[in-house]
Amino acid sequence: MPELAGRVADAFEGLVREHEERWLSPLAVRSYESRGRNLPEEECRLRTPFQRDRDRIVHCKPFRRLKSKTQVFIDPQGDHYRTRMTHTLETTAIARGVARALRLNEDLTEAIGLGHDMGHPPFGHAGEAALDNLLREHGLDGFRHNEESLRIAQEMNLTAEVCDGILTHTGEQEPETLEGRIVRIVDRVAYINHDIDDAIRYGTLAPGDLPAEEIALLGETGSRRIDRLVHDLVETSAAAGDIRQSEEIGEAMLSLRAFMFEHVYLGPDARREHERAHEAVRRIVDHLLERGDPVDEVVDYVAGMTDRFALAYAETIP
Repeated sequence: MPELAGRVADAFEGLVREHEERWLSPLAVRSYESRGRNLPEEECRLRTPFQRDRDRIVHCKPFRRLKSKTQVFIDPQGDHYRTRMTHTLETTAIARGVARALRLNEDLTEAIGLGHDMGHPPFGHAGEAALDNLLREHGLDGFRHNEESLRIAQEMNLTAEVCDGILTHTGEQEPETLEGRIVRIVDRVAYINHDIDDAIRYGTLAPGDLPAEEIALLGETGSRRIDRLVHDLVETSAAAGDIRQSEEIGEAMLSLRAFMFEHVYLGPDARREHERAHEAVRRIVDHLLERGDPVDEVVDYVAGMTDRFALAYAETIP
């Protein structure tokens, strides 16, 4: 058996290279042509570098904690609300499907998708805004979850392409790879649509509240909207040789995103969530800085907290 395993391992890289040359688009990143890692290390003989990155992410503590971090609503009563973990899995599944259709590197896309929110703090959008504001009040640099996700990725010594995709999934900088650009757009496709579902389930929205023109174009259900957005993304990207949405669909998605910010993310229910998150984060950050903890350690510690742990920790502070 060890002999057989050795023969498989000996042939693995060559077979992957042959398969990718035959199947992948010329625009795709090849698995064995990565720009490498910050620290040299011996590669696995039965996994490509991007497959190895994926496995490191899935097995790390920051990834596991995503299951107890808010997507929109803090610790809601119900089993079916999204968490940061389910958002990550939905984003990754959609992004991988897009990469497959465009003959891009699925493993690279998957690793970026799974790792993109590893550095997200507790309490979703509210927690990130609270941590950012508090650090600035203390005269420090603000907080951006993509930069914290990059720090974690670099600590795990992930490949340059995965690190780049994680950093640039949000913000002004565009990803270097088409695989990273897929995750950047699909991240929005996923969270806009599943956040609509959760907002309706929570009672913040009724189905009739959604903007009629955008819904008529994109679809009345989350699955139909995602299907329309994905097909548009694939067809437009294939024609352009880049990752793009058509103007009509892209504008409709941005309009729906603006609606969600106005009525859900920054709406009345969200303001109450923001106050709750801000109070908990303020108590924790002020306490840790006042006792003299280094700023970088405070940021990493707070960003790594789950919702329930942060709420419980804040209650212990006199």
